[in-house]
Amino acid sequence: MNEELQLPYLCEAFYRRERRSVRAARRFAAEALDRWGIVERAEEVVLCVSELATNALVHGVPPGRGYRLCLRRLSEGLRLRVELHDSGDGAVRAQQPDARSESGRGLLLVAALADAWGVGERNPGKIVWCEFRW
Repeated sequence: MNEELQLPYLCEAFYRRERRSVRAARRFAAEALDRWGIVERAEEVVLCVSELATNALVHGVPPGRGYRLCLRRLSEGLRLRVELHDSGDGAVRAQQPDARSESGRGLLLVAALADAWGVGERNPGKIVWCEFRW
């Protein structure tokens, strides 16, 4: 894992395709929020980072690749954007899973917690993002 911090409004880290990367992404996001003094909604942001990182790991990162996590403070600190960049193909959509299913609710959580979310293009791959406002 190669983590770097660019001050004051951008925080990025790159993670390899391995299970422990989700925990590391959560920790990285929590530390960035703490450094920026963002307390309000911090738990929601970290949960969404966890869900997006898990989706990237399971669905968006081909073997031998990784994903990039970007946190950006926007609008003079009143808005935070979380982005997950991966190199995998495939559509991203939040859909209701079967009631007995043990997975498939990550994007539904992101949609419920974040003020906005979406998918952007990247070649190769995509950027799945969400935003929080104060």
